[in-house]
Amino acid sequence: MPGTDINYYFDPVCPFAWMTSKWVRKVQAQRDYTVDWRFVSLRLINSHVDYGAQFPPEYEAGHTAGLRLLRVAARTRDEHGRDAVAPLYAALGTHIFDSDPVPDDAASHGHRGTAEFVEPILTQVGLPTGLSDALDDTSWDATIQAETDEALGLTGKDVGTPIIHFEPPNGVAFFGPVISRLPTDDDAVALWDHVIGLARFPGFAELKRSLRELPQLKALGVSEDEVGVAQDWHGGSRRLKN
Repeated sequence: MPGTDINYYFDPVCPFAWMTSKWVRKVQAQRDYTVDWRFVSLRLINSHVDYGAQFPPEYEAGHTAGLRLLRVAARTRDEHGRDAVAPLYAALGTHIFDSDPVPDDAASHGHRGTAEFVEPILTQVGLPTGLSDALDDTSWDATIQAETDEALGLTGKDVGTPIIHFEPPNGVAFFGPVISRLPTDDDAVALWDHVIGLARFPGFAELKRSLRELPQLKALGVSEDEVGVAQDWHGGSRRLKN
């Protein structure tokens, strides 16, 4: 979208994308940035992967639910404009991650991709519940795949979500930053300035470690005054095997 300060590519079921998006919204409120909320699907990124062999049991259902929710977001954008995506993602993330924990099983994670789950959220943000028909409409997958390809074309393929394109179209894009704790308003801006400083250097490519704290999100059982247990991640996913 012309004149946008940030293109933010998200999958609604990714906890790290949600945490980073809350940080970006804090910065946006203080710097008056414009953000175009775009789509990247973990299910499509991992379309070639044997989920049963390489991921925890709930991942396939969770990633599939994310794709189904992105179909709703794509239809929402098409029928109600790009500005409708921001409040929809905010409401989805709040219900998924800032709520009580759900069991780590396929049924619980798959429920997020159902009309029963999404229709009250659509009502909450003033959108028609009929948009939930897109959950099963695979015609939206071409749009989601195109934006997933767009995001990976900016960063390379060994990444997950979120992906942020800074100062598009000429600025660079990176996977992350992956954060597990939500900074204060002042720290949010300071962190942003450091990240932008790296992003603006044309030769900068990567600053990374694979150990991540479990994010401070209620749904993951980690409160704001706790430090989540560290886990070792591969690319953008907690794979059992590489």
